[in-house]
Amino acid sequence: MRIALFGDIHANLEALDAVLADAAAQGVTDYVCMGDVVGYNADPAACLEKVKAMDCPTVKGNHDEDASGTHSLDAMNPVAAAALQWTREHLSDEQRQWLRRLRMVRQVADFTVVHSTLDQPANWNYVTNRFDAMANFSYQFTQVCFHGHTHVPRVYMKTDKVQEVAADSVVIEDGAKYFINVGSVGQPRDGDWRAAYAIYDLEHKLVVIRRVEYDIATTQRKILEAGLPEMLAERIAEGR
Repeated sequence: MRIALFGDIHANLEALDAVLADAAAQGVTDYVCMGDVVGYNADPAACLEKVKAMDCPTVKGNHDEDASGTHSLDAMNPVAAAALQWTREHLSDEQRQWLRRLRMVRQVADFTVVHSTLDQPANWNYVTNRFDAMANFSYQFTQVCFHGHTHVPRVYMKTDKVQEVAADSVVIEDGAKYFINVGSVGQPRDGDWRAAYAIYDLEHKLVVIRRVEYDIATTQRKILEAGLPEMLAERIAEGR
């Protein structure tokens, strides 16, 4: 079984299509979505419908929650708030209901998936170093847990201590636990503009992070034509 784990799509249809095409070419048999299907970019409905049609295990992200709610966005970053308000206006009631019904945590096969962290999944905490990861491991009852949220591929490994290890490829070793960030499809923030996702080969106990080029010019044009903040078009080209 080869499973594609992808998330933080953020309404970037071109990036999503490129990732799914690459996954199929890599012989992927199953798919799991880490959430944040919507937000920031200009194709929230199309991306939502594509993920929904896949009928794959999907967890809720913070942008999914905010886009499907009616609460005030005043406390948010103004750029993110503007994009979320626009997203709310471009989703149907049925689509918002689908987002609301997503679960925070899922177990798939012998691993767990969550958008942010297992210790407080609804608080949307960010894991950016091994100290942040320590709290998550206390609530992780499977050997491997995949997540997203920071838009940066990272792998944390727990043996007698917690350490960060190389994120491009990792062999799952007996006696260790792993908390793996699969990166972002639609808005990477590690300085590499290419879409990121992971493939987990269960038979060989191997996780590989893949990077995929996509039609970024079309995505940028759509952002500007939609009247979304210009910064959103600029940042995806910078991978920030």
